[in-house]
Amino acid sequence: MQETLPLNNVPEFSVSELAFSLKKTIEDTYGRVRLRGELGRLTFHSSGHLYGNIKDDKSTIDIVCWRGNVSKLSVRPEEGIEVICTGKMSSFPARSNYQFQIESMELAGEGALLKMLEMRKKKLAAEGLFDQGRKKELPFLPQSIGVITSPTGAVIRDILHRIRERFPMPVQLYPVRVQGETAAGEVLQAIRFFTALYHASEGQSLLEMGEKVTVPRGKVTVPSVLILARGGGTLEDLMPFNDEAVVRAVAECPIPIISAIGHETDTTLVDYAADLRAPTPTGAAEMAVPVRANLRAQVMDDAMRLDSAVQRQMDYAGQKLRAARLKDPQAILEMKGQGLDHSALRLSSSFDKYLARKKEQASRIGAGLRHPKHGLEEKKRQLALYQGQFERLAPVLTKQKKQELDALGRMLETLSFKSVLARGYVVVRDAKNGDLVSDARKITSDQTLELQFKDDKRIKVTSA
Repeated sequence: MQETLPLNNVPEFSVSELAFSLKKTIEDTYGRVRLRGELGRLTFHSSGHLYGNIKDDKSTIDIVCWRGNVSKLSVRPEEGIEVICTGKMSSFPARSNYQFQIESMELAGEGALLKMLEMRKKKLAAEGLFDQGRKKELPFLPQSIGVITSPTGAVIRDILHRIRERFPMPVQLYPVRVQGETAAGEVLQAIRFFTALYHASEGQSLLEMGEKVTVPRGKVTVPSVLILARGGGTLEDLMPFNDEAVVRAVAECPIPIISAIGHETDTTLVDYAADLRAPTPTGAAEMAVPVRANLRAQVMDDAMRLDSAVQRQMDYAGQKLRAARLKDPQAILEMKGQGLDHSALRLSSSFDKYLARKKEQASRIGAGLRHPKHGLEEKKRQLALYQGQFERLAPVLTKQKKQELDALGRMLETLSFKSVLARGYVVVRDAKNGDLVSDARKITSDQTLELQFKDDKRIKVTSA
């Protein structure tokens, strides 16, 4: 049996062989690439890897950044910012799509940087991190000052010189880098350390924040105020102080923070979150402590005023004491006796005057009163007058009433049933119950009747 020969010489691959072959070809061809574009949809996976895409006005490429590289990026990836990424092209054979693996990332020009900062500023402001109500007041006279800055350079020297000049006090330096890829992380670590130190002084654990903090060398106490400072620089140089994590740490720090980043014209997001912004590091030192010479002069002036006030009070009290000093008891008794005699004379005179006034008042009232017999005689005269008038009017009044009474009597006689009896009529009553009998039909046989005549004589008869 002969072997069947292929019809053509086109090589044959399995799906996996072709997918991995393409992956190797892409990686060999584009092993080191700088890719510029705008970050699109981004996803930070729980594994720590970053997935998303980068695009321009015509195309989109998937991107991936492994966990080890994510922590090293100098720019925090955010959707909508324009960046330049360095890495290599590869593919994901399981899905047959190519992707760009990012090793480093930087912003594409100052315009993109400003756009990112403006977006971040709006986001943090919307969360209330820049509200004035969150700001804490600086202590009038701090016990110690914490400074977060570079241990070398003019900034720390200017701050220490100004503090020694105005009011020497303990200064605790937390040394950090203020520029470069690790600067933001070191500044964040310093702020978190002082925050944890404050909570530890309140009885909480130094590690209660859930992450380790690096303790600087030397004895450390909780400062009354923090100064976060660095010198001037370009926008890229100041980027560690625009880091979102640093801004949040500044806003949440329980210790008042003065920001002194760059020159007076430089503004970072930390300045909005800090409790107070200084135009320069030297200005921050001036805000943190008062001038001791001025305070001493004020204390001396207040002491002099207090001494003067106390002296005046003592002089016044001495005058009152001298005025109240005890004299000879006999003289005091004689003086009191004289006062008592004077009061008795005044009382006697006042009583006599009072009595005379009351007598005069009684006489005036008595003059207006009459003797009761005069009133009685007047009433008797009035009674006699009323009696005469009554006697004159009585006949007239009684005559009229008598005539009316006679008329009523005659009318009564006329209407009386006795007048009827006088004309020969009788009154018939039932002898048993005395009821009048006015209808003969109501009389029964053998009924006893009583007959009344005009002379009021009554006889009883029996009906047939």
